[in-house]
Amino acid sequence: MSSERFPSIIVFDVNETLLDIDTLTPLFIRVFGKQRVLREWFAQLVLYSQTMTLSGLYTPFGELGVGALQMVADIRQVTLTDADINEFKERMSSLPAHPDAAPALTRLRDAGFRLVTLTNSASSASPTPLEKAGLSQFFEQHFSIETVGKFKPAPDTYQLVADTLAVDTSDLCLVACHLWDTIGAQAAGCRGAFLTRPYNAMLNAPNVPVPDLTASDLSTLADLIISKKGA
Repeated sequence: MSSERFPSIIVFDVNETLLDIDTLTPLFIRVFGKQRVLREWFAQLVLYSQTMTLSGLYTPFGELGVGALQMVADIRQVTLTDADINEFKERMSSLPAHPDAAPALTRLRDAGFRLVTLTNSASSASPTPLEKAGLSQFFEQHFSIETVGKFKPAPDTYQLVADTLAVDTSDLCLVACHLWDTIGAQAAGCRGAFLTRPYNAMLNAPNVPVPDLTASDLSTLADLIISKKGA
């Protein structure tokens, strides 16, 4: 496929893009007394996952998530119990789909796009989080960065998808609500479709790739992708 044509393979990020991490809110309010600590924890998780990759190290995302939770608790001088950690793990394994996910995926699938996922999370036994959320059936394949032992936005993670599907990275468009993910995908040769869910926004600075498409909800973003079909 020419790099001038819009890709027919759409690669979806999973956590927060398709699955709603705000379902963790009751736990964070109960343990820390403040909803915003959820975002503090998630930022630490992303920071240290990328730190591990830059350092040439690897620990599964779920274990880093628990570690980041304990770190935030230590910083805030809060004692976590085994019950807290177990509840956290259970909630993380059962994140619900965003309401706009299934309708958007249906439209993209019906329009003839090939859909796959690429997640920082390790693979899990059935039922997987996407199966529990009722979204798994939309995708022909699910990719985890555990295969390469590097977290997004490392170039090897996007190349994994291209190599497995026997295409070029230019044949892929990544959909994500994290700009650091679309930046990594575009730097690796993919197209980038940025979903501006709450707590995510553009970064205007020199040499930062501007996403090919941007929308505030998946339904609108799906329509934009469909409008590019054959273009």
